Amino acid sequence: MSIDSFKVAAIQASPVFLDPMASAEKACELIARAAKGGAQLAVFPEAFIPGYPDWVWVIPPGSKKPLLDKMNATLLANSVAVPDDVTDTLSQAAKTAGIQVAIGIHERNVEASGSSLYNTLLFIGADGKIMGKHRKLMPTGAERLVWAQGDGSTLDVFDTPIGKISGLLCWENFMPLARNAVYAMGAQIHVAPTWDSSDGWLVTMQHIAKEGGMFVISCCMAVHIDDIPDRYEFKQLYPEGKEWINKGNSCVVGPRGQIIAGPLVERQDILFADIDLGEIATWKWLFDVSGHYARPDVFKFGVNRSTNPMLDEHTDNAAESD
Repeated sequence: MSIDSFKVAAIQASPVFLDPMASAEKACELIARAAKGGAQLAVFPEAFIPGYPDWVWVIPPGSKKPLLDKMNATLLANSVAVPDDVTDTLSQAAKTAGIQVAIGIHERNVEASGSSLYNTLLFIGADGKIMGKHRKLMPTGAERLVWAQGDGSTLDVFDTPIGKISGLLCWENFMPLARNAVYAMGAQIHVAPTWDSSDGWLVTMQHIAKEGGMFVISCCMAVHIDDIPDRYEFKQLYPEGKEWINKGNSCVVGPRGQIIAGPLVERQDILFADIDLGEIATWKWLFDVSGHYARPDVFKFGVNRSTNPMLDEHTDNAAESD
């Protein structure tokens, strides 16, 4: 292994359902365990704090709309602002452990109404400072009942001591242009927190790793029916006898599309993998999608990375002087 070798961790766990601080405290314990295991990067699932809103897929939106309203209001009340006490807790854990963290959160739009939610991927450095965040560009299907759309201002790649790290959430990894953006920004390690635990998802992760010539860390929750408290009515809507709401299927994939760790199925655990960034160059000399294979003379590509604020305040100085 080269000097560019190190260990990463995909943390396949379930949060303390709809309890943001308890979920953060559980995450802190897992961050410490990942660091103790030698990892320099810990990746958590999509919407880990305070939990994936699976009720949107099981509650009929018509006859049981009051229940849907109640669950969404509960989620909003237990979501995260960046920064707040929850993110401070996570940052301190990352600093204490000396490890970088990528974790999925429900983020309130505190810059505007404070009453809408984003599916956000939060990046924390080993120094405990928030490097940035990415808001999911496009919620899928019933998720649109919960999350607003992010914009291009949070589409980024972070240059860290262990390499350039990018992240896309769940099915926005299916968006060819979103992928092309992180490829062109030079991503070496791509994190893909998700709720999709299908075998087809694993194939997609292998394709993306090979297409981008990078390491991909796919991390999903393993959620047992017992992880959802009985007080939440929607729990009764799952089929009788159902045990695993999500089986997990987390994995780590190398730049040639080879699975190097996992998949981890139907258990909560930490999946460790040794990666060597030197392997990227041995693949990209043959296929570099944002280099010699890009053909910018034929294809033109652009990204709008401007913000789209809900309130655009400005002063007309000319009118004031009059």
